[in-house]
Amino acid sequence: MPDSTETESTERRQPERATDTLGKRLRHAEMLLDVHTRLAAMDTLDDALEELVTIASRETGSDRVTLFLNDEETGELYSRVALGKIRREIRVLNSTGIAGHVFSSGESMIIHDAYSEPHFNRAVDEQTGYETRNIMCTPIRTVKGETIGVAQCLNKKRGQFSEENLTVLKAMTLQASITLNSAQFAERMQKSRELEREFLDIVSDVTSEIDLGVVLQKVMDEAARMLNAERSTLFLNDEKTGELWSEVGVGLDAVPIRFPNHLGIAGVVFNSGKSINIPYAYADLRFNPEFDHKTGYFTRSILCVPVVNTHGKTIGVTQVLNKHGGAFTDEDESRLRAFTAQVSIGLENAKLFNDIHNMKNYNESMLESMSNGVITLDEDGRIVTCNAAGRRILKVTATDIIGSFAEDFFKDSNSWVMEKIHCLDETQQAELVMDADIEAGGTPVSVNVTVLPLLSAGQERLGTLIMIEDISTEKRVKATMARYMDPGLANQMLEEGTEILGGKSTPATVLFSDIRGFTTLTEELGAQGTVALLNEYFSIMVDCIQREEGMLDKFIGDAIMAAFGMPIPRDDDEDRAVRAAIAMIKSLQEWNSTRLDHGKKPVDMGIGLNTDVIVSGNIGSPKRMDYTMIGDGVNLAARLESACKYYAARILISENTYRKLHGTYRIREIDRVVVKGKTEPVAIYEVLDYHSEESFPNFMEVVLYFKDGLGYYRSGNWSRAIAAFTEALKLHPADRLTQMYIERCEHLVDHPPGDDWNGVWVMASK
Repeated sequence: MPDSTETESTERRQPERATDTLGKRLRHAEMLLDVHTRLAAMDTLDDALEELVTIASRETGSDRVTLFLNDEETGELYSRVALGKIRREIRVLNSTGIAGHVFSSGESMIIHDAYSEPHFNRAVDEQTGYETRNIMCTPIRTVKGETIGVAQCLNKKRGQFSEENLTVLKAMTLQASITLNSAQFAERMQKSRELEREFLDIVSDVTSEIDLGVVLQKVMDEAARMLNAERSTLFLNDEKTGELWSEVGVGLDAVPIRFPNHLGIAGVVFNSGKSINIPYAYADLRFNPEFDHKTGYFTRSILCVPVVNTHGKTIGVTQVLNKHGGAFTDEDESRLRAFTAQVSIGLENAKLFNDIHNMKNYNESMLESMSNGVITLDEDGRIVTCNAAGRRILKVTATDIIGSFAEDFFKDSNSWVMEKIHCLDETQQAELVMDADIEAGGTPVSVNVTVLPLLSAGQERLGTLIMIEDISTEKRVKATMARYMDPGLANQMLEEGTEILGGKSTPATVLFSDIRGFTTLTEELGAQGTVALLNEYFSIMVDCIQREEGMLDKFIGDAIMAAFGMPIPRDDDEDRAVRAAIAMIKSLQEWNSTRLDHGKKPVDMGIGLNTDVIVSGNIGSPKRMDYTMIGDGVNLAARLESACKYYAARILISENTYRKLHGTYRIREIDRVVVKGKTEPVAIYEVLDYHSEESFPNFMEVVLYFKDGLGYYRSGNWSRAIAAFTEALKLHPADRLTQMYIERCEHLVDHPPGDDWNGVWVMASK
């Protein structure tokens, strides 16, 4: 039995404990009421968070308190920190760290030793210098039990965090959750309204612009900013070329881009009409990293949507790259689709205006570049346009003629032009005057004049068009000369005037070509057959030369002599000559295929190229002259053409040409020779670009073995040279050049050269 003293003491403590408990409950209720009252007075989410942090820090005795709210779109927990007047937002994934673990698991944590907790990330302490000792963390739940964030307290100022502290923090966050949830919702609604208002302003701004370049730039600026992306590009479809193109791009410094409209992510979206959202670009097989490799840019995420006009036709695609803070969301896709749908009208209007503007510029450029004068009159007979050729022929300025009435301009000795205009008005039939004289600047000029009605697409009369062709002496002479020589050469000769028989030295690349076995062909074909064959052959070969702007010098029997770099030199004359030679061989192969189909024999040929300073000019008398080229450079080109037979080659070029090439070609060095009539050796190379895998199998391996063999050959190591050449021949048994070198090495083994051997071959014939 307890004594009476203990019983009395226990009875006294029970009311005291009841009083303490009641007091705690009252303070707890007052605190929660204070939380509710204070948060209800807050206008914004930032203010509510700041106030709740202050109360939580005080009530739990924490050194630091951080409130994280969940962003459902990005899967991140975010907290806002005030730094003076600036508010900074901190974001972490809602599955990492202690906060992420508490949010994901929904379970509160009290950690007495932060550094022993596996979920704790000590890197933050190391970066900031702050030392975290203990942590209390609990989910922020609504009254419905939905977790909307996390409350985290660091470093209890006195002692350790207790269950009582956790109970207070839970009750506080539960009380605040209604306000936080409402403030979060209000903030999203406010942001949504601002975005919608901004969206409408952007659409209005873009659709009011008519210049395509400006429209494209505005669309891209706003698309990148609206979706918080690093880069954006709008590709429009070019129906003429089947390409997607763009000339602007945020962050791209307006790099012009064109590619077939079926390639890449943009091509897939354009053809399917469906959006593509790729969170990890390099993990998607449709992504082409080539552009990244060229520019050094790293593409992380891609959102690409079709641009569809009001008729449901896809006219392009919009592509945005690398959203800041994560991947693009479904909401981003919806906003971008809505944006492009709204601006598509503006884009089409701007594109139509751009097409019309380009057409206008094209027509004006075409008129200005015409050699014939073109003059247009409106319905009242006022001169509206006169191109450069017209002003030159009539010896007037634009001010002298534009805006004048035709009857005031074409008067006196030129009044016959007005007569033709009046006849046109009456008959509506074109009027043509040949070889007439028109006075220009007090001097008669021989012209052909055509007067035509100017009609609209609906065949309505808009005015009159006058075309004037200058047929003065110079033009007649030029036309006559152009029949038998290159038009550029004809211009040069006319400009030289009295120096027409003179010559000059100029660097050029000379091309010689010759048909193999031509004598045998002539015997089989006869005179008429030979002429027909040559005409067809020369037509094909001359086209190849003139496509590369080469100058055809002359035909010498079945041979062709041409030059590149005359009369107008270019930086890539050597490349033009090589490309022309390759085209000649390929065209010959196609022609031979046709000949074989018709039961005719194929034609073979050789081509020699050399670059050097040559003498060019007209040789002859004033009554009969011939333009020609002479010099050692010309002779070497002819020798190389002849050497094609010896080396079983079709195109040989000298080292002079080889060293000046800018392009990349399939070429191998084949020898160093001293041609007939010379003492200095020259390296010669064989061009093999006309070959296919069937006609020259294992190209790279053969060339490498051949190069090794040539090196051993020149050093006098005949056995190793034969071994290398033999390996090359195994890979390409039809390579007659390799076989020739094996035979040459075997001859040198039996007849060793002297100590002065340097690998140079002396050609005994031309």
